[in-house]
Amino acid sequence: MLRSLHKALSKNAIEKTRQRFIEQAEADHGDSAWEVLQPLLRAQSHQKEVAFALVELVGRGYLSRERSLEVLERVHAVHAADEHLLGLVGDSLDRTRDIDMLNAPPPQSELFATVVDSLAVLAAKANGADHERALLTGLATAARMMARQRDELAESASRRLLELEPDTSYRHYNLGLLMKTRGRFHEGMLANQRARLLAEETSEATEWNLGICATGARDGATALEVWKRMKQHIEMGRFGLPEGRYPSCKVRLAERPLAERTKDFDDPGLEETIWIERLSPCHGIIRSVLYQQLGVDYGDVVLIDGAPITHHKYGEREVPVFPHLATLVRSKYQFFDFAGTQDDAGRIHSASEDLEQDSVIYPHSENYTVLCAGCWRDQDIDHEHTRSEQKHVVQGRIAAPPDVAPSELLRQLDAAMTKRSPCRIYTPDLCAAAGLGDRAAIERRRFDMLQQN
Repeated sequence: MLRSLHKALSKNAIEKTRQRFIEQAEADHGDSAWEVLQPLLRAQSHQKEVAFALVELVGRGYLSRERSLEVLERVHAVHAADEHLLGLVGDSLDRTRDIDMLNAPPPQSELFATVVDSLAVLAAKANGADHERALLTGLATAARMMARQRDELAESASRRLLELEPDTSYRHYNLGLLMKTRGRFHEGMLANQRARLLAEETSEATEWNLGICATGARDGATALEVWKRMKQHIEMGRFGLPEGRYPSCKVRLAERPLAERTKDFDDPGLEETIWIERLSPCHGIIRSVLYQQLGVDYGDVVLIDGAPITHHKYGEREVPVFPHLATLVRSKYQFFDFAGTQDDAGRIHSASEDLEQDSVIYPHSENYTVLCAGCWRDQDIDHEHTRSEQKHVVQGRIAAPPDVAPSELLRQLDAAMTKRSPCRIYTPDLCAAAGLGDRAAIERRRFDMLQQN
């Protein structure tokens, strides 16, 4: 009945529209491509073959995430009862999520949960049937896209697919990818090793995920073997892990990275973008003293994922920003707030040169810049320029290893600041920790006064 109310598009018209859309999309004419697609979006409600064509275009990545989601929502609204189409919709939901933003919260669209719940029921009923694989594939992808909300279904679908196709390399790779992002690094390592063994040709993606999982599992020997195989100049180093010479990079730290979250606490919490001393392709030591309290800080060792979220520009230099996958080592550094005055930019920070044992003075008012989400990911913004304003009143934190006595740290700090007169620095909590109560009281008053500026 519905078909009779609408003029059906011929196969030729569908294919011509499809090709025109692809041409516009590949030419990066997003709005024009979207306009070309409109006849197909209208026709899909009464022509199932058009709905299949639309889902295929989403799956090939021709549309933005927002428009991909709109297409899938419109297809699902009409064709939710079609098992084959539902499986394809589920498998295409990864096109609606920014998978490089590893620690994003669960999706807001109800489509994800609806598709996952429907596919879970259908896949259970299809046990042993020819179409079970398609349903499980859609279920595994859609459930993985829901952060930690449907982990049991994502894993059970992935493992059932391995039962059905034990010798298919990419099925093992997909399980390894799931295990990696859930912090189950040893299982991820084993799955990627199996994927590599079964593959006809070596896959760079498999190698990367194997190296990351081995590092996360603290299996330094396996990680070293992988990186050597990938022609990295690297040897065994600190923390029982491979280490080489890599440029410093940035990491978007999360209070709760995806790999460390639970279903009930399934959001990243506070986030902050910091610098690390990169030791390998996937791990490094935090070299920024954090502005916020994230439960991870200067001196800690973090695992990063392989795909950068964005790049930050510093003059002519582009610095990759990686997502925070997990925290490998918490070094338990000591931290003390400070406030001070300086006669020229960078003078207080330079006093770090005179501190010993990896202690550092980190001025937040010079180094910390708040950017909106759009600006933060804008690769044309020069981040060197965003911190060029000269500060005479400086606030920040001092970090020191746990075995440095506060009294010794204060002695070193006093000596460093004497060399930089007329610069002054006030650290009441450090004075108190060093047992100097009277000095702590005096410095507290001066600290509070500078904090008001």
